[in-house]
This record gives sequence, structure tokens and C-alpha cells, in this order.
Amino acid sequence: MALLAPPAHDRGITTLTLDSPANRNALSAALVGELADALDACAADPGVRAVVLTHTGNTFCAGADLTAPPDPHDLVALMRRVVALPRPVVARVTGHVRAGGLGLLAACDISAAGPDASFALTESRLGLAPAVISLPLLPRLDPRAAARYYLTGERFDAAEAARIGLVSVADDDVDKALVPVLDGLRRASPQGLAASKELVGARVLRSFDQHSEDLIARSAALFASDDAREGMTAFLERRDPAWRL
Repeated sequence: MALLAPPAHDRGITTLTLDSPANRNALSAALVGELADALDACAADPGVRAVVLTHTGNTFCAGADLTAPPDPHDLVALMRRVVALPRPVVARVTGHVRAGGLGLLAACDISAAGPDASFALTESRLGLAPAVISLPLLPRLDPRAAARYYLTGERFDAAEAARIGLVSVADDDVDKALVPVLDGLRRASPQGLAASKELVGARVLRSFDQHSEDLIARSAALFASDDAREGMTAFLERRDPAWRL
């Protein structure tokens, strides 16, 4: 069963919709593969001026699917593909974003979040850390805010996400907020968009090129640890982990 809705096309804008509400659009190996293929198709289509990435249900992305996780190299490749795509990628968020979902969101060039959106980096509560998703996150986020939310796992809203640089704009009407954005992208030349995106994404791509392998290895070591086993077991059993004070 497809985990992406069929692409929608409107005057040069292709919308890709995460459509796996049963697991809150968690990043399974299958979803990562489908999204990578869809992005490649957009890159190869001269009729695509920009991509909008959105979701069904009340969750944009709940992070990695713990029951069918993607290979870490594939997840890193997906985020890098978003950053390096020669088309702008615009995230439209009207629901919750957790853990690895923030990495996918941060890889996008522009993003708008609505009043029902919420965000949290919950890895520390599972005995983990936001390792590979740091590749797009840390170049985007305010450093003091990153320290707070990496360490505490606190939930925050769309206004705070905009303040710290995670999203471009918070608005009560996401679609209205995106009207001037999409109009601007339609007015730009494909060459101008690709060249401009290359400039603003250069720092993020350097993060991938310099740190990917180290962070993949660090993530694997954390997932294999006793703390992670206890954290994920407690999460699945809906109880507090042993270290909870």
C-alpha cells in the first residue's frame, strides 16, 4: 500500500502528501523509499517549479518508525536529497512533528506551520539523541534554543518554532500564508531558483558532507545501548523509564 498520496500538480507546484496516518506518518523504510523516488521524479520533471510537502491526519511526521525503521544511510540520503534538490521544497505543517520528523522539516527550504502544529525532540527521553537529524537542524536553529529542546524534550508551538528558526512562518491560516510564497516561486526562473537554493543550502550540505558518517555511527551505538532498549520498551509499554525521577 502506498504511503504517499498521488502527487497533485497546480501551475508548476507539485504537492507530495505523507499519507500513513495509521502510524502518524512515521519514517518507515517504505515511506523513506517512496518519498525519495517522488523527489527524484520532481527533480527530473522540467514542469515542476517547486515542491510542497504536507500530510494527512493530525501529524506531519512522528519520527522514525520503531517497528520498521529505515536504514540510517537512507534517512540521511533522503534529508540530503531535500536540501540538494534543484527545486525549492516547501513544508506545509498543520499537525504534530516529533523527533526525526524535525529533521525532514529542517531539510525543507521554506515552511509554514498552523496553530495545531506542535514540535518536540523527544530522543533524550528514550536514551537517544537527535544524531543524524542534527545534519539539517543545527545549521538552522538558534543555538540556545537547540540546547534547550535537545536536552529537555519539551514540546513547543508554531510561534516558538518560527522564533528559533525551525519554520519560516507561523500563521493561523497556513494556506493563506503560503500564497505569496508560492506566487514568488512561480515568478522565479528555474535557473534562478536552483542557483539561489544552492547558495542558501551550502552550509547545510557541508554539514552532511563533513559529519554524516560520524553521526550515523553515533546513532547506531545509541540505539544498541541498554538505555535505548529501556527507553523504547517503556515508550511502547506506555510507562515511565527506569531513570525517571
